[in-house]
Amino acid sequence: MRQFCLFVLYFAFASVQLAAQTVADFEEFNLPPNTFLNNAGPAGAFSSGPLVLPNNYNPQWMSWDGWAISNRRDTLTQGFLNESSAIAGGGALGSAIYAVSYVFNSTILRLAPHVAGSIVQGMYITNNAYAYYSMKNGDAFAKKFGGITGNDPDFFLLTIKKYLGGQLSADSVNFYLADYRFTNNALDYIIKDWTYVDLSSLGPADSLQFTLSSSDVGAFGMNTPAYFCMDHVVVQPVSASRDSYKELITFRLFPNPATDYIVLSSDYFSQYTLQIAIYDLKGKLWLTSNQPYIDISMLPSGMYVAHCRQANSYAVLKFVVR
Repeated sequence: MRQFCLFVLYFAFASVQLAAQTVADFEEFNLPPNTFLNNAGPAGAFSSGPLVLPNNYNPQWMSWDGWAISNRRDTLTQGFLNESSAIAGGGALGSAIYAVSYVFNSTILRLAPHVAGSIVQGMYITNNAYAYYSMKNGDAFAKKFGGITGNDPDFFLLTIKKYLGGQLSADSVNFYLADYRFTNNALDYIIKDWTYVDLSSLGPADSLQFTLSSSDVGAFGMNTPAYFCMDHVVVQPVSASRDSYKELITFRLFPNPATDYIVLSSDYFSQYTLQIAIYDLKGKLWLTSNQPYIDISMLPSGMYVAHCRQANSYAVLKFVVR
């Protein structure tokens, strides 16, 4: 009876809705263990679901830029020889495979033609192991972040913009891969876990542009290794047919902010199983459920992400626990 009343209350006051979404998690590459794929061959790009990831490979120098695909889990080796690993030690949300970007000026992520003009809802980002240890300890080319005293206001910043209709938007989403600009040095950090970055504010896009900037700059440009890692990219089509549950399922969440419980539902709850996984913004899994009413009283206060799957549809809903 309590759940029924909550649903009635929810449908009267619901304010959070998301359309059917597609996720690129790169698992279809099915790489052998400890593998790094940095050559896309004649295609010049890797394709994963709704995404096209350009790759520039020079066979003479065996060098590359743009995107590569990896399942390496080495979180200990320092230096350039570990350019292929995520410092988080695997993919986001417990997956094996993820994308690595080496940014030469900028890196482009294209939406496949059938979803061009869609909204990239968000993605998980973490540091590359080579860049992480370069910032943490310094190396032959780059300084240790914070300097000798720890007081240097260093930063490593990922800036994401969108292209739509060939035009680069002035709007951007900034994500600090490292930030030592705090007055209190105890707050300084270098990202080590997969962290969800919300990109919905950019709106419809044909492609995304990624650039990196750092406080550590020399005569030849940025000294910090220009790498980052990406996984679990969520794309939301802006126009989906409402004729089939496979193409559009609307997911809802109430209340938000929440204290003791949340209610999750969708247009087709009674016909198809609802699968829910709740993570914090660092990618730690807290709860799973296939029931619409979820007790969250044990969750610490903060921001969480509910990953909702039903039939062939997928959504990511952010909510706050007070």
